[in-house]
Amino acid sequence: MDKSTALTSMFALSQETRLDAFRLLVKAGGDGLHAGEIANRLDVRQNTLSTNLAVLERSGLIAASREGRNIRYRVHMDGMRSLLAYLMEDCCGGNPSHCQAVLDELACDC
Repeated sequence: MDKSTALTSMFALSQETRLDAFRLLVKAGGDGLHAGEIANRLDVRQNTLSTNLAVLERSGLIAASREGRNIRYRVHMDGMRSLLAYLMEDCCGGNPSHCQAVLDELACDC
């Protein structure tokens, strides 16, 4: 990931509704959620949410797929991993053992 892409991703997460939606989709896992369900869970109007989900999708952090009249959103794991890797690229001055606590916190035990 380059700096420009990282900035786009961080911008996408810098707004409360977008961050909440992204975190909700992370929790939902691979099945993702329909847009209406995201709106209901976050108590956000669907048109407001639609705009915010579009920003997240353009950033590469989530992906959308049409299912009939509904749109299902999922976290784009490669996008999330790339952003985390970019942020930790030079972590700990070349001594990865210092980063172990952070890596343990990020590790999925599912």
